[in-house]
Amino acid sequence: MSAKWDYDRLPQEIQTKIAESIACDFNENSNDGRTMVFPKRTFYTLFFKRFLDIIISFIALVVLFPANLIIGVVTFFDVGFPLLFGQDRMGKGAKVFKLYKFRNMTNERDENGLLLPADKRVTRWGSFVRKTSLDELLNFWSIFRGDMSLIGPRPLPVVYRGRFSKYHESRHNVRPGLDCPLHDPQMGYMTWQNRLDNDVWYVENLSLKTDCKMVFLLFKETLFGAEKKSRGNGGSEGTFMGYDQNGKVMNSYEIPEKYFIEVLGDHDNVNE
Repeated sequence: MSAKWDYDRLPQEIQTKIAESIACDFNENSNDGRTMVFPKRTFYTLFFKRFLDIIISFIALVVLFPANLIIGVVTFFDVGFPLLFGQDRMGKGAKVFKLYKFRNMTNERDENGLLLPADKRVTRWGSFVRKTSLDELLNFWSIFRGDMSLIGPRPLPVVYRGRFSKYHESRHNVRPGLDCPLHDPQMGYMTWQNRLDNDVWYVENLSLKTDCKMVFLLFKETLFGAEKKSRGNGGSEGTFMGYDQNGKVMNSYEIPEKYFIEVLGDHDNVNE
């Protein structure tokens, strides 16, 4: 990708057009012969998993209330009102729900009125709550409501709707969760390809044993993982765009220049 194109600085409608253009070219080749998978219908997947979600999330909401109160007060002095921000996310069956978190970024904009990149807007307090995952505590309310589960694929923004292959769309056949750590250490870091493949593996292998393993990996990652550090610093693997001509997952750092030219024209100052 040419340095003159900065996808994250473009208006949302332009980002959407670029993603749609990529999908028109390559999404037909993205399934690679793989079909949608579903979780096994067992007592655990049908009933007991949800029962555990209700009990554990209720206890967590009660126990963590003082911590949430303190975080709310510090957030007020850090970034002011509103204390929370809500974002539409895709849940089970790709149904949209509102996910709430404490704010940890300012609304600082550039001279063109566009929001600065996330790593430029995260405050010191925001960096701390991200590193310690304190900004995730309100998710227990979403779990208690039934929009989420303790363990499951992370709920993604609705802007990603329509970008998934049928195989990766399988991630929406279960409730999203606080996280779904990589089950195989050989997968390395949480790239988009690894994330989506891992999500589908979770759906296909959903069981009490799998969830216990994921809880252990989640605690390990929260306390010691490199992904936690990257997240705290505002880093990411880019934006999920769809798939390339070989059916591999494409992120926003890998977008061929022709798609920027197709949507915007070859203007050197498009991000200036």
